[in-house]
Amino acid sequence: MDKFFKLKENGTTVGTEIVAGLTTFFAMSYIIFVNPGMLSQTGIPWGAVFLATIIASVIGTLVMGLFANVPYAQAPGMGLNAFFTYTVVFAMGFNWKQALAMVFICGIINILITVTRLRKAIIKSIPVSLQNAIGGGIGIFIAYIGVKSAGLLSFTSDPGTYTLLESGTVIANSSAVPALVALNNPTVLLAIIGLFLTIILLLLNVKGAILLGIIGTTVIGIPMGLVDVSQIGATTGVGEAFRELGTVFGAALGREGLFSLFNDPAKIPLVLMTIFAFSLSDTFDTIGTFIGTGRRSGIFSAEDEKMMHSSSGFKSKMDRALFADAIATSIGSLFGTSNTTTYVESAAGISAGGRTGLTSVVTALLFAACIFLAPVAGLVPAAATAPALIVVGILMLSSFKEIKWSELEEAIPAFFAGIFMAFCYSISYGIATGFIFYLLVKICKREFKEVHPILLVSTLLFILNFIIQANI
Repeated sequence: MDKFFKLKENGTTVGTEIVAGLTTFFAMSYIIFVNPGMLSQTGIPWGAVFLATIIASVIGTLVMGLFANVPYAQAPGMGLNAFFTYTVVFAMGFNWKQALAMVFICGIINILITVTRLRKAIIKSIPVSLQNAIGGGIGIFIAYIGVKSAGLLSFTSDPGTYTLLESGTVIANSSAVPALVALNNPTVLLAIIGLFLTIILLLLNVKGAILLGIIGTTVIGIPMGLVDVSQIGATTGVGEAFRELGTVFGAALGREGLFSLFNDPAKIPLVLMTIFAFSLSDTFDTIGTFIGTGRRSGIFSAEDEKMMHSSSGFKSKMDRALFADAIATSIGSLFGTSNTTTYVESAAGISAGGRTGLTSVVTALLFAACIFLAPVAGLVPAAATAPALIVVGILMLSSFKEIKWSELEEAIPAFFAGIFMAFCYSISYGIATGFIFYLLVKICKREFKEVHPILLVSTLLFILNFIIQANI
């Protein structure tokens, strides 16, 4: 095992990797229940999506661990599943089989741009200052996810704070100003207890502090009535779920899926724009996650980055990791789920010491076990994992120290790439705004020639994507 995963070479142990795998799993296990709840609204059977979510996560994460030997986990992406459900199916009128077909094509595109080294070239084109901003921004993004999961935020009823317009006419006045909730909710109190517990364990340098914090918070939740231990060992109709999966598997490539997608010439531009939107978000979510977590932790070393720019083969860990991520989306669509992507919650396991693919293998095995023991995964409440995400976010903010905030030409793009990421609640949109303002800075400073052609094209594609989204 040490030889296969190169544990000593990466300064880790089997025990550390197992703890890291457990930490990552608990930080992202919510997707097992959230994804079916969302995608089943489109007409896909709940049980089929439940199994598809697990199978896509297991396959993608195993490929990441065994082929790329990096501690990242994959699962159907939040945000992309919402786009699938509420925009592609509900707003645009495509059926779920056609939507899955578009996801499948998106996966093929990602495989092609990975094999042709385009995704690696994109990473190379991003300036170091923006890479550091993306790393710190992901920290804020993760912490914000944690704060929301903890239930700490409410929204003030302040009419007029934000005015919604449609064709120049006011249609609603609403507020999106977050505020601290009243601290009298048991779930919120449990999250606060968990946050204190996790921070204390970290300050005392306790090994596996983040995982122990999750477990400890879950145990505390039992007498508070927030954790129902009677569910342990229960099943969730596994046989019925597999029967439903049989009706969904391969539907993306069937007569009502891929073969019907281009039947209507009038809809072809819309189909192509939707596939483009899927691919752009998927690509930059992954790139942002790798840059944000890999650089700081040393998972993708300087030598590895040099190998990444070689002309052929999968010589570096980054090469193999990008390929693993690319194939996961197409595989997931065949089983019946939206885009599978590298999860930013992997940072929780990395912060717990995970450095090799063994972390991913442990996470994948835990996902697989959930096919029969789903309630065990659901036993850990969001209030227990939220503190872990907040703490991980804190640890990732160190990337900001490398940015020259006193120099506007560096600070402006960094702000939008980093801070705006959390405001938009999207890694790819944060990167997009960072790119746009970086380009603006270079134009104003008459340094346009310094902009890498790939970064210029990526920026223009993001702008095109925003225009498309505004007109859907």
